[in-house]
Amino acid sequence: MSSPSFVPVRVPAGHSPIFRAGQTGPVWRVLDGVVRLDRTSGPSSLPVQLALPGDLIGIEALCDLPYQFTAEAFTACELEPVALSALGGAEAAAAREALLRQVLLQQQVRSHDMATLRTGTVMQRLAHLLRLLGLPWQGAQAAAGAQADAIRQALPTLREVAELVDAKTETVCRALAQLLPPRSRKSGPPRRSIAQSQTLAWVPHALAQGM
Repeated sequence: MSSPSFVPVRVPAGHSPIFRAGQTGPVWRVLDGVVRLDRTSGPSSLPVQLALPGDLIGIEALCDLPYQFTAEAFTACELEPVALSALGGAEAAAAREALLRQVLLQQQVRSHDMATLRTGTVMQRLAHLLRLLGLPWQGAQAAAGAQADAIRQALPTLREVAELVDAKTETVCRALAQLLPPRSRKSGPPRRSIAQSQTLAWVPHALAQGM
């Protein structure tokens, strides 16, 4: 990513990475959506963590180090860079200390989330993922099939979900079929929601040029 202007940016799911391991840049705060952090090794990547709204990513920048992980939009998301450089010496030091405290507590919670996403039955892992994504899957059990369709369409691809919960795509497909009621008969092929279409229509210049 190129040097950003300090305004929120939106990134559609499946777009180029927000930043790559080894690059340098600011700390970012997730405002909306979910970001996936991966450790990359050649052509392969290992999911390390999910960042939710309010979380900080690119935290290595607090120690003036390059990014350790590659960050991608797991769902369509909105982020803003944390503008420490605009503050004076004492203010910047106080702000950095506050961010480090947040990061410490955040890492504990997200490490537990990641452990939950990769242990237990596949059904348990998927249920936790749906909760993290804020999808009302439990209510969908008694709701019309159209609600289950909307939940399925809001999920990342089956391959991405399978990678995250460390399971085969066929197993994830079967488990989702048990967690969610059948698709509605009139559901047809998957369609983007209005919000998704608006997100795809606006990719900030900084992202388009720098990724």
